[in-house]
Amino acid sequence: MSRRVSAPPHVSSRRQSPRAAGDDLLALAKAPTPRRRRSTSARSPSPLREIIDTLDGTVQGVLERGRHGSLDERDPEYMERNLRWLNYVADYYFRGEVRHIDRIPATGPVLLVGNHSGGMATPDTWVFMVNFLRHFGLSRPSYALAHNIVMGLPIMGTMLRKSGTLPAHPDFARAALRKGASVLVYPGGDEDVFRTWSERNRIHLANRTGFVRLALQERVPIQPVVSIGGHETVFVASDGKKLARLLGLERFRLKALPLVVCLPWGVSPGNYLLHVPLPAKITVEVGEPIDFHAQFGTLDARDPEVLWACYHYVEQRMQSILDGLAGERRLPVIG
Repeated sequence: MSRRVSAPPHVSSRRQSPRAAGDDLLALAKAPTPRRRRSTSARSPSPLREIIDTLDGTVQGVLERGRHGSLDERDPEYMERNLRWLNYVADYYFRGEVRHIDRIPATGPVLLVGNHSGGMATPDTWVFMVNFLRHFGLSRPSYALAHNIVMGLPIMGTMLRKSGTLPAHPDFARAALRKGASVLVYPGGDEDVFRTWSERNRIHLANRTGFVRLALQERVPIQPVVSIGGHETVFVASDGKKLARLLGLERFRLKALPLVVCLPWGVSPGNYLLHVPLPAKITVEVGEPIDFHAQFGTLDARDPEVLWACYHYVEQRMQSILDGLAGERRLPVIG
Protein backbone atom coordinates (compact mmCIF):
# COMPACT_ATOMS: atom_id res chain seq x y z
CA MET A 1 0.00 0.00 0.00
CA SER A 2 1.52 3.30 -1.14
CA ARG A 3 1.92 6.08 1.33
CA ARG A 4 0.77 9.57 0.37
CA VAL A 5 3.47 12.23 0.58
CA SER A 6 2.14 15.58 1.66
CA ALA A 7 3.38 18.80 0.10
CA PRO A 8 5.62 21.13 2.11
CA PRO A 9 3.62 23.46 4.33
CA HIS A 10 4.46 26.55 2.26
CA VAL A 11 3.43 24.95 -1.05
CA SER A 12 -0.23 24.29 -1.73
CA SER A 13 -1.07 20.83 -3.12
CA ARG A 14 -3.79 22.23 -5.27
CA ARG A 15 -3.23 24.02 -8.52
CA GLN A 16 -2.75 27.79 -8.13
CA SER A 17 -3.58 30.65 -10.40
CA PRO A 18 -0.62 32.57 -11.89
CA ARG A 19 -1.40 35.50 -9.60
CA ALA A 20 -1.39 33.31 -6.49
CA ALA A 21 1.81 31.63 -7.54
CA GLY A 22 3.37 35.06 -8.05
CA ASP A 23 2.30 36.09 -4.54
CA ASP A 24 3.93 32.96 -3.12
CA LEU A 25 7.21 33.69 -4.96
CA LEU A 26 7.13 37.30 -3.73
CA ALA A 27 6.68 36.11 -0.19
CA LEU A 28 9.58 33.70 -0.50
CA ALA A 29 11.79 36.44 -1.95
CA LYS A 30 11.02 38.70 1.00
CA ALA A 31 11.58 35.99 3.57
CA PRO A 32 14.74 36.51 5.65
CA THR A 33 17.63 34.24 4.74
CA PRO A 34 20.02 32.80 7.30
CA ARG A 35 23.10 34.98 7.80
CA ARG A 36 26.35 33.47 6.68
CA ARG A 37 29.37 34.09 8.79
CA ARG A 38 31.84 36.27 6.91
CA SER A 39 35.32 34.88 6.68
CA THR A 40 38.23 36.81 8.13
CA SER A 41 39.82 37.14 4.67
CA ALA A 42 36.64 38.77 3.33
CA ARG A 43 36.63 41.37 6.13
CA SER A 44 40.24 42.46 5.66
CA PRO A 45 42.86 41.65 3.01
CA SER A 46 45.96 39.74 4.03
CA PRO A 47 49.17 41.71 4.71
CA LEU A 48 50.75 40.17 1.59
CA ARG A 49 47.80 41.29 -0.54
CA GLU A 50 48.08 44.82 0.89
CA ILE A 51 51.80 44.93 0.09
CA ILE A 52 51.22 43.71 -3.48
CA ASP A 53 48.42 46.25 -4.04
CA THR A 54 50.57 49.05 -2.65
CA LEU A 55 53.54 48.13 -4.83
CA ASP A 56 51.28 47.75 -7.85
CA GLY A 57 49.84 51.21 -7.36
CA THR A 58 53.28 52.73 -6.77
CA VAL A 59 54.78 51.20 -9.92
CA GLN A 60 51.76 52.24 -11.97
CA GLY A 61 52.23 55.79 -10.72
CA VAL A 62 55.92 55.74 -11.69
CA LEU A 63 55.01 54.36 -15.12
CA GLU A 64 52.45 57.09 -15.66
CA ARG A 65 54.98 59.82 -14.83
CA GLY A 66 57.55 58.13 -17.07
CA ARG A 67 55.28 58.22 -20.11
CA HIS A 68 55.52 61.99 -20.37
CA GLY A 69 58.44 63.79 -21.95
CA SER A 70 59.52 66.60 -24.21
CA LEU A 71 62.43 67.31 -26.53
CA ASP A 72 62.66 70.76 -24.96
CA GLU A 73 63.68 69.33 -21.55
CA ARG A 74 67.21 68.72 -22.86
CA ASP A 75 69.44 71.23 -21.06
CA PRO A 76 72.89 71.76 -22.68
CA GLU A 77 74.17 73.83 -19.73
CA TYR A 78 73.21 71.07 -17.28
CA MET A 79 74.90 68.50 -19.52
CA GLU A 80 78.09 70.56 -19.72
CA ARG A 81 78.32 70.77 -15.92
CA ASN A 82 77.90 67.00 -15.58
CA LEU A 83 80.48 66.27 -18.27
CA ARG A 84 83.18 67.69 -15.99
CA TRP A 85 82.97 64.66 -13.68
CA LEU A 86 81.58 62.13 -16.15
CA ASN A 87 84.74 62.56 -18.24
CA TYR A 88 86.82 61.20 -15.35
CA VAL A 89 84.44 58.29 -14.75
CA ALA A 90 84.44 57.30 -18.44
CA ASP A 91 88.16 57.81 -19.07
CA TYR A 92 89.77 56.59 -15.84
CA TYR A 93 87.34 54.38 -13.94
CA PHE A 94 86.06 52.45 -16.98
CA ARG A 95 89.04 53.24 -19.25
CA GLY A 96 86.46 53.88 -21.93
CA GLU A 97 87.34 53.63 -25.60
CA VAL A 98 85.00 54.45 -28.49
CA ARG A 99 86.17 53.41 -31.94
CA HIS A 100 85.15 54.84 -35.32
CA ILE A 101 82.87 57.50 -33.85
CA ASP A 102 83.54 59.50 -37.01
CA ARG A 103 81.30 57.03 -38.87
CA ILE A 104 78.32 58.79 -37.31
CA PRO A 105 77.22 61.71 -39.55
CA ALA A 106 77.96 65.13 -38.06
CA THR A 107 74.51 66.38 -39.06
CA GLY A 108 71.13 64.93 -39.90
CA PRO A 109 68.98 62.21 -38.36
CA VAL A 110 70.42 58.82 -37.51
CA LEU A 111 69.15 55.91 -35.39
CA LEU A 112 71.92 54.57 -33.15
CA VAL A 113 71.16 50.97 -32.13
CA GLY A 114 73.16 49.47 -29.29
CA ASN A 115 73.47 46.45 -27.05
CA HIS A 116 72.88 47.09 -23.37
CA SER A 117 74.92 45.75 -20.45
CA GLY A 118 75.70 46.25 -16.79
CA GLY A 119 72.36 46.11 -14.99
CA MET A 120 70.62 49.28 -13.85
CA ALA A 121 73.89 51.28 -13.96
CA THR A 122 74.34 50.76 -17.75
CA PRO A 123 77.94 52.08 -17.80
CA ASP A 124 78.31 51.40 -21.53
CA THR A 125 75.71 54.10 -22.23
CA TRP A 126 77.57 56.71 -20.21
CA VAL A 127 80.93 55.86 -21.80
CA PHE A 128 79.47 56.19 -25.30
CA MET A 129 77.48 59.37 -24.65
CA VAL A 130 80.43 61.13 -22.97
CA ASN A 131 82.59 60.44 -26.03
CA PHE A 132 79.75 61.35 -28.40
CA LEU A 133 79.24 64.75 -26.77
CA ARG A 134 82.97 65.45 -26.67
CA HIS A 135 83.30 64.60 -30.36
CA PHE A 136 80.23 66.38 -31.75
CA GLY A 137 79.63 69.00 -29.07
CA LEU A 138 76.45 69.83 -27.21
CA SER A 139 75.07 71.75 -30.18
CA ARG A 140 74.56 68.48 -32.12
CA PRO A 141 70.99 67.49 -31.15
CA SER A 142 71.15 64.04 -29.57
CA TYR A 143 68.69 61.98 -27.55
CA ALA A 144 68.44 58.53 -25.98
CA LEU A 145 65.40 56.43 -25.07
CA ALA A 146 64.89 54.86 -21.63
CA HIS A 147 62.30 52.63 -19.95
CA ASN A 148 59.27 54.44 -18.52
CA ILE A 149 59.98 53.17 -15.00
CA VAL A 150 63.44 54.76 -15.05
CA MET A 151 62.01 57.96 -16.53
CA GLY A 152 59.34 58.09 -13.80
CA LEU A 153 61.76 57.99 -10.85
CA PRO A 154 61.77 61.30 -8.93
CA ILE A 155 65.50 62.18 -9.06
CA MET A 156 66.86 59.90 -11.77
CA GLY A 157 64.07 60.81 -14.17
CA THR A 158 64.78 64.53 -13.84
CA MET A 159 68.51 64.03 -14.43
CA LEU A 160 67.88 61.90 -17.52
CA ARG A 161 65.39 64.35 -19.02
CA LYS A 162 67.85 67.22 -18.66
CA SER A 163 70.50 65.01 -20.29
CA GLY A 164 68.37 64.47 -23.38
CA THR A 165 66.67 61.19 -22.49
CA LEU A 166 63.12 60.48 -23.68
CA PRO A 167 60.54 57.80 -22.79
CA ALA A 168 60.96 54.69 -24.93
CA HIS A 169 58.10 55.28 -27.36
CA PRO A 170 58.25 55.54 -31.18
CA ASP A 171 56.51 58.93 -31.16
CA PHE A 172 59.32 60.54 -29.15
CA ALA A 173 62.00 58.96 -31.33
CA ARG A 174 60.17 60.05 -34.49
CA ALA A 175 59.86 63.62 -33.27
CA ALA A 176 63.60 63.76 -32.49
CA LEU A 177 64.58 62.28 -35.87
CA ARG A 178 62.42 64.81 -37.67
CA LYS A 179 64.36 67.56 -35.92
CA GLY A 180 67.56 66.16 -37.44
CA ALA A 181 68.78 64.58 -34.19
CA SER A 182 70.63 61.37 -33.44
CA VAL A 183 68.57 58.94 -31.35
CA LEU A 184 70.15 56.15 -29.29
CA VAL A 185 67.95 53.11 -28.70
CA TYR A 186 68.48 49.76 -26.98
CA PRO A 187 65.84 47.40 -28.44
CA GLY A 188 66.76 44.57 -26.04
CA GLY A 189 65.77 46.68 -23.02
CA ASP A 190 65.68 44.89 -19.67
CA GLU A 191 66.06 41.47 -21.30
CA ASP A 192 69.37 42.59 -22.79
CA VAL A 193 70.74 44.50 -19.80
CA PHE A 194 70.00 41.53 -17.49
CA ARG A 195 71.17 38.68 -19.69
CA THR A 196 73.23 36.17 -17.72
CA TRP A 197 77.01 36.13 -17.44
CA SER A 198 77.29 33.27 -19.91
CA GLU A 199 75.43 35.39 -22.49
CA ARG A 200 77.54 38.52 -21.99
CA ASN A 201 79.07 38.33 -25.47
CA ARG A 202 75.82 37.75 -27.34
CA ILE A 203 73.71 40.39 -29.06
CA HIS A 204 70.17 40.10 -27.75
CA LEU A 205 67.67 42.52 -29.30
CA ALA A 206 64.75 40.55 -27.81
CA ASN A 207 62.99 40.03 -31.18
CA ARG A 208 61.73 43.63 -31.11
CA THR A 209 61.38 45.05 -34.60
CA GLY A 210 60.05 48.49 -33.67
CA PHE A 211 63.40 50.18 -34.35
CA VAL A 212 63.47 48.69 -37.86
CA ARG A 213 59.95 49.91 -38.59
CA LEU A 214 60.90 53.37 -37.37
CA ALA A 215 64.04 53.53 -39.53
CA LEU A 216 62.13 52.41 -42.63
CA GLN A 217 59.25 54.80 -42.06
CA GLU A 218 61.51 57.80 -41.46
CA ARG A 219 64.04 56.69 -44.11
CA VAL A 220 67.00 57.17 -41.73
CA PRO A 221 70.13 54.99 -41.47
CA ILE A 222 70.71 52.56 -38.60
CA GLN A 223 74.12 52.89 -36.97
CA PRO A 224 75.25 49.89 -34.88
CA VAL A 225 76.85 50.85 -31.55
CA VAL A 226 78.35 47.70 -30.03
CA SER A 227 79.97 47.60 -26.60
CA ILE A 228 81.86 45.09 -24.48
CA GLY A 229 82.86 45.20 -20.82
CA GLY A 230 79.66 46.60 -19.34
CA HIS A 231 78.50 43.12 -18.36
CA GLU A 232 81.74 42.60 -16.45
CA THR A 233 80.89 45.42 -14.02
CA VAL A 234 78.23 43.22 -12.38
CA PHE A 235 77.46 39.48 -12.22
CA VAL A 236 73.97 38.45 -13.37
CA ALA A 237 73.40 34.96 -11.95
CA SER A 238 69.84 34.58 -13.31
CA ASP A 239 67.82 36.71 -15.70
CA GLY A 240 64.59 35.97 -13.80
CA LYS A 241 62.39 35.81 -16.90
CA LYS A 242 60.25 32.96 -15.54
CA LEU A 243 59.78 34.74 -12.22
CA ALA A 244 58.79 37.95 -14.01
CA ARG A 245 56.13 36.04 -15.99
CA LEU A 246 54.91 34.30 -12.82
CA LEU A 247 54.46 37.63 -11.04
CA GLY A 248 52.77 39.21 -14.04
CA LEU A 249 55.36 41.95 -14.39
CA GLU A 250 54.66 42.26 -18.11
CA ARG A 251 51.91 44.73 -17.20
CA PHE A 252 54.78 47.04 -16.22
CA ARG A 253 56.68 46.26 -19.45
CA LEU A 254 59.19 44.27 -17.37
CA LYS A 255 60.39 40.99 -18.85
CA ALA A 256 63.12 40.20 -16.31
CA LEU A 257 63.52 40.06 -12.52
CA PRO A 258 67.18 39.09 -12.23
CA LEU A 259 69.33 37.84 -9.40
CA VAL A 260 72.41 40.06 -9.40
CA VAL A 261 75.66 39.74 -7.44
CA CYS A 262 77.14 43.20 -6.95
CA LEU A 263 78.76 45.69 -4.60
CA PRO A 264 77.94 46.63 -1.88
CA TRP A 265 74.86 44.42 -1.42
CA GLY A 266 76.31 41.04 -2.29
CA VAL A 267 73.02 39.79 -3.74
CA SER A 268 70.47 42.21 -5.18
CA PRO A 269 67.15 40.69 -6.31
CA GLY A 270 65.87 42.71 -9.24
CA ASN A 271 68.90 45.04 -9.07
CA TYR A 272 66.61 47.88 -8.02
CA LEU A 273 69.10 49.07 -5.40
CA LEU A 274 71.86 51.20 -6.87
CA HIS A 275 75.11 49.24 -6.95
CA VAL A 276 78.76 50.15 -7.45
CA PRO A 277 79.94 48.86 -10.85
CA LEU A 278 83.30 47.11 -11.01
CA PRO A 279 85.95 49.12 -12.91
CA ALA A 280 85.89 46.96 -16.03
CA LYS A 281 87.37 48.32 -19.25
CA ILE A 282 84.54 49.27 -21.63
CA THR A 283 85.13 49.36 -25.37
CA VAL A 284 82.53 50.62 -27.84
CA GLU A 285 82.76 50.21 -31.61
CA VAL A 286 80.55 52.11 -34.04
CA GLY A 287 79.69 50.08 -37.14
CA GLU A 288 79.14 51.26 -40.67
CA PRO A 289 75.70 52.82 -41.23
CA ILE A 290 72.93 50.59 -42.59
CA ASP A 291 70.61 52.35 -45.02
CA PHE A 292 68.09 49.73 -46.13
CA HIS A 293 66.37 51.90 -48.73
CA ALA A 294 69.70 52.86 -50.32
CA GLN A 295 70.99 49.28 -50.31
CA PHE A 296 67.85 47.33 -51.22
CA GLY A 297 65.43 49.86 -52.70
CA THR A 298 62.08 50.93 -51.29
CA LEU A 299 60.90 48.57 -48.56
CA ASP A 300 57.44 48.25 -47.03
CA ALA A 301 57.64 48.93 -43.29
CA ARG A 302 54.24 47.22 -42.84
CA ASP A 303 55.44 43.88 -44.22
CA PRO A 304 56.41 41.49 -41.35
CA GLU A 305 58.80 39.56 -43.60
CA VAL A 306 60.65 42.76 -44.46
CA LEU A 307 60.86 43.74 -40.78
CA TRP A 308 62.24 40.37 -39.72
CA ALA A 309 64.75 40.25 -42.58
CA CYS A 310 66.07 43.71 -41.65
CA TYR A 311 66.06 42.82 -37.95
CA HIS A 312 68.23 39.74 -38.48
CA TYR A 313 70.53 41.69 -40.80
CA VAL A 314 71.20 44.29 -38.08
CA GLU A 315 71.55 41.64 -35.36
CA GLN A 316 74.09 39.68 -37.40
CA ARG A 317 76.12 42.80 -38.21
CA MET A 318 76.23 43.70 -34.52
CA GLN A 319 77.14 40.16 -33.48
CA SER A 320 80.03 40.17 -35.94
CA ILE A 321 81.41 43.35 -34.33
CA LEU A 322 80.94 41.95 -30.81
CA ASP A 323 82.72 38.71 -31.77
CA GLY A 324 85.71 40.78 -32.87
CA LEU A 325 85.75 42.74 -29.61
CA ALA A 326 85.41 39.54 -27.56
CA GLY A 327 88.34 38.02 -29.43
CA GLU A 328 90.55 40.87 -28.19
CA ARG A 329 89.48 40.44 -24.56
CA ARG A 330 92.17 38.91 -22.39
CA LEU A 331 90.59 38.77 -18.93
CA PRO A 332 87.24 39.89 -17.47
CA VAL A 333 87.30 43.35 -15.88
CA ILE A 334 90.95 43.87 -16.82
CA GLY A 335 90.16 43.92 -20.55
